[in-house]
Amino acid sequence: MSQYTLNQLGWQGTFQQQISLEELETCLFARVFEHHRTHYLIQTESLDMPLEIRPNMPTMTVGDWLVMSEHHEFVRLLERSTVLSRKAAGSKVEEQLIAANVDTLFIVNSLNDDFNLNRIERYLAIAHESGCEPVIVLTKADQCKDLDEYRSQVNSIDPFLMVETVNALDTDSVVSLSPWLTLGKTVAFVGSSGVGKSTLVNTLMQQQTQDTAGIREDDSKGRHTTTARSLHIMPTGALLLDTPGVRELQIADCEAGVEETFSDIVALTKQCRFSDCKHITEPHCAVINALENESLDQRRLDNYYKLLKEQERNGASIAETRLKDKSFGKLIKSVQNASRSFKGK
Repeated sequence: MSQYTLNQLGWQGTFQQQISLEELETCLFARVFEHHRTHYLIQTESLDMPLEIRPNMPTMTVGDWLVMSEHHEFVRLLERSTVLSRKAAGSKVEEQLIAANVDTLFIVNSLNDDFNLNRIERYLAIAHESGCEPVIVLTKADQCKDLDEYRSQVNSIDPFLMVETVNALDTDSVVSLSPWLTLGKTVAFVGSSGVGKSTLVNTLMQQQTQDTAGIREDDSKGRHTTTARSLHIMPTGALLLDTPGVRELQIADCEAGVEETFSDIVALTKQCRFSDCKHITEPHCAVINALENESLDQRRLDNYYKLLKEQERNGASIAETRLKDKSFGKLIKSVQNASRSFKGK
């Protein structure tokens, strides 16, 4: 049986502030380490145990902190410090939780034909919306002849972005990630299949935690290997969360994240002569001027518009769904109350 302190499991002051004196004396605190179809695997200071998923529970995800009774029964979910989410895959518009209480998000992209600035900007929007710190990790550095060019492209998004280039198979190479991998800190890895996430995880964990597979030679795309999200305690004391490769990543309810990711464009729109400028043919348009003097890239502007429209569409649909769910919940509650009143007569 493994013994941990709460700090080793990622406990922070923001969670301590949510605990009552009674709970501190009588309850246990557990973190969700794995999320399965029918249950969660949770970890307390002294034991790990399954927790059956029941209809009356809130939606939870890997990284969440829970209050448990002394009899190991679920009491409540603690408010999250950060939460990573996306639009669920498929046509149905609903939000899917990816991870909670993550301190650093490693956005992994490979230095080959799969390198994609648009995709990096998508992940950045999600990271900024969640509140966690994004770090760009460019893998397969041993196969790249022009590292500086790729780093320069990423820094064109934001000159203050943290960018690290690594060979995921080389223990010495991944040491550059150490500042974010300290005791009790939680880090998550996102990136499309084949960029080397699982290989990187295995190297950092110093063991075969995730299965790996090669990439297709014709297009440098990856074969999907990781199938579930789980939290692992690293040799450094950090907590590592790997996520499945994402082929369809749509943002949802992410307006602030998009605005922060494209803060340079947002600043330009405020300099236009007309407050309702469409940035197409209007005179004294700061956005058009920036395109003409090449201080703004057309690719970046197009991606901004694309993500903004996607966010507006999905965000509105999710808000509508939440409102319907809330109204339905109130209806069920009123019916139950009426039923109780009828039985009492």
